[in-house]
Amino acid sequence: MKTRGTARNPANRFQPIATDRAFDDGWYQDPDDELCPDSVATEVVRETVTSIISRNQSPDVPFDQSINPYRGCEHACIYCFARPTHAYWDLSPGLDFETRLIAKPNAAQKLRETFDKPGYTPSPIALGMNTDAYQPIEREHRITRSLLEVMRDYHHPVSIITKGGLILRDLDLLTELASDNLCSVRISLTTLDNDLKRRMEPRTAAPATRLALLRKLSAAGVPVGIILGPVIPFVNDHEIEGILEAAAEAGARQASWIMLRLPYELDELFQDWLHRHFPERASHVMNRIRDLRGGRSYDSTFGRRMTGTGPYADLIRQRFRQRARKLGLNLHQPEPLRTDLFRRPDGEQMALW
Repeated sequence: MKTRGTARNPANRFQPIATDRAFDDGWYQDPDDELCPDSVATEVVRETVTSIISRNQSPDVPFDQSINPYRGCEHACIYCFARPTHAYWDLSPGLDFETRLIAKPNAAQKLRETFDKPGYTPSPIALGMNTDAYQPIEREHRITRSLLEVMRDYHHPVSIITKGGLILRDLDLLTELASDNLCSVRISLTTLDNDLKRRMEPRTAAPATRLALLRKLSAAGVPVGIILGPVIPFVNDHEIEGILEAAAEAGARQASWIMLRLPYELDELFQDWLHRHFPERASHVMNRIRDLRGGRSYDSTFGRRMTGTGPYADLIRQRFRQRARKLGLNLHQPEPLRTDLFRRPDGEQMALW
């Protein structure tokens, strides 16, 4: 079984010259040998960060603060919009993104320092928005758990999106936060087909496991929903109604969707994957994507980048809304998490005066 999303490792867009990377430098580079990526070990480099919260001003997302404990993601989802960010570290958005990862071991310390600043104003923090906070390396590094411990200590609101089964390890913290309306979780659910999951998201939890996550989180009192993202024309769009029905039955309260996005190097990587796994429909998929994006593979315009435009986008929106409403799923943003409970632990609060 293939356990990497891509065998390719293209040069990133910041490299002035795209060199032949097929020589043996200790990293797998041959894009034609599909068997080699399975044998490439994951390397994790530790980065001591000077700050941990990223601020967001995009009108397309419902948060203005986020934290990513890791750069790169071992889940290896071929469609991941965050792949091109690996170029900022002079790494490839291809196989490097899945195997050459960066952890932030002092994340919790920096979060405490931020919360302790007199001028800090609490607002919900989205955890793991670019790369999954519960990807496999979290089992060893435990950075996500340490961040949740800080959130608990300061009574700070946090939201999480994940497709990782490891989230149940932290059910004690999530339950405690949720009891004060300080936490919500969205499970990324893109397919109910195990074979498609294996091809598209090789190192993620199985669809049945993600439904089990919904059940267990919901039973524990943690508000849960799903994100069906991305919707990929002619690949998983036929599953919309089935996914919504399964999620509602498992305890989801909210549901939203995102259309496939192909920024920068991701366009090349996704099309290569598409021709390898679905050659008979590859041209149809890309033609439909270009219809959504004004004739291009991607349009980054705010208000359009998450859904696309045109008749197909309207059809997906109508199908999703109709079934979600029938199932009683909330299509709007959930009730806001509380910020009025924020406090600094007593000992550290005294140190401020």
